[in-house]
Amino acid sequence: MAISWLVFASFFFYGWWNAAYIFLLLGSILFNYAAGILLSENQGKRILIAGVAANLGLLGYFKYSNFFIDNINALVGSDIIFNQVVLPLAISFFTFQQITYLVDSYQGESREYSFLHYCLFVTFFPQLIAGPIVHHREMLPQFAKETLYKLKPENLLVGGTTFIIGLFKKVVIADGMAAYASPVFQTAELSTSLTFFEAWGGALAYTFQLYFDFSGYSDMAIGVGRMFGIILPANFFSPYKATSIIEFWRRWHMTLSRFFRDYLYIPMGGNRNGNLGSMRNLFMTMLLGGLWHGASWTFVIWGGFHGIGLIVNHGFRSVRRSLGHDLLKRNVFGKVASWALTFLFIVIAWAVFRAESISGVLNMLQAMMGLNGLIFPEIIDYQLYAVLLVLFLIVCYMPSTQEFLSEYQPSLNIYGGQVEPSRLLWIFQFKPGSFVHTLFILMMVCMIFLTMQSDQPSEFLYYDF
Repeated sequence: MAISWLVFASFFFYGWWNAAYIFLLLGSILFNYAAGILLSENQGKRILIAGVAANLGLLGYFKYSNFFIDNINALVGSDIIFNQVVLPLAISFFTFQQITYLVDSYQGESREYSFLHYCLFVTFFPQLIAGPIVHHREMLPQFAKETLYKLKPENLLVGGTTFIIGLFKKVVIADGMAAYASPVFQTAELSTSLTFFEAWGGALAYTFQLYFDFSGYSDMAIGVGRMFGIILPANFFSPYKATSIIEFWRRWHMTLSRFFRDYLYIPMGGNRNGNLGSMRNLFMTMLLGGLWHGASWTFVIWGGFHGIGLIVNHGFRSVRRSLGHDLLKRNVFGKVASWALTFLFIVIAWAVFRAESISGVLNMLQAMMGLNGLIFPEIIDYQLYAVLLVLFLIVCYMPSTQEFLSEYQPSLNIYGGQVEPSRLLWIFQFKPGSFVHTLFILMMVCMIFLTMQSDQPSEFLYYDF
């Protein structure tokens, strides 16, 4: 009964946006459920290819048909008319999730007999819209527990706390930074009049907006899931603390990185074909990863930019390894320099990611490089710089939500790397019933309600994804 209610609630949640697309979601579920059963019994490669092709075809039609038609018209001067296709919400997430199920079924790692369990695996509303992208083998054992759907005080406490922290990040911090970032990028689309300081202020504002927006969505998904007793995989682990581009991608959108590694990079050959083959596969994976984020050349350029960064990073590591250096042992200066270079790369890449056109990219980069002049502005937005400094200190030194609640396993750990815990963790470790922590959460709730009562707009950054 409980699982039926969750499935119904998930479909209702999705249909609230556009009821017509419930049938698209249901059709995708029925097709992949049937294909998964056939693969479990037969393990036919043709069934796998047909299933994956059907999923990618559906995604390609809704997400990229207008993009390709527009580019063909621009390239050959044609005037092909194509009806504007409305992008169904979360189609990338539920498509990729079902591709993992088909591949795992083909490899004998997943087997599903309950249609309701499969529906919940695909549609579970906390993670349907913005991830994380979960594996069937991670969720099915949890769905099968008889005690799963009984409300428990610990689950409500840990899940509710995680959700409130995530909502605070999204509503108060991320949406607050949008007010600084959006005007700068709008100006970049219209003219080249941006100054050096305006461009960097806007780029940094968007860097933190996206950080707290995605971190907030991830926390909210994990929090709501935990309230129902379901532990979702971590999707975000303090990525701005990374000291390399490789480490950044192990910390940022972790389940998407895992998907591209396991279902794209490795099947293309991974690092099995020598250095050149590895670099080619890595670059192509990041190009396709950029295109996954949206039907725009700016996303492709962003993906290529990160692909080049990863290739250089791996090459540098190979050189150090050949010289006998221990990659885990670096002095303080080396760590700081590595972090600074990585963060600078990330900020510049986010400027490309946020721009709406190639001209917008060029205008932003031109201003950020000082080609419009380095004259110090007469009017300085001290408020912006003060907020940026505070957010900088938070992302670099404060413990993550997962560290804050680490004693209660708020999420499945898929990081797999060595990480130094926050030095402030002993202060901020979650203690249920603590006056300080209770006051801390209540202050967050008050600020959330005050912000939501204001006229501050809220952007849903993941609609295009």
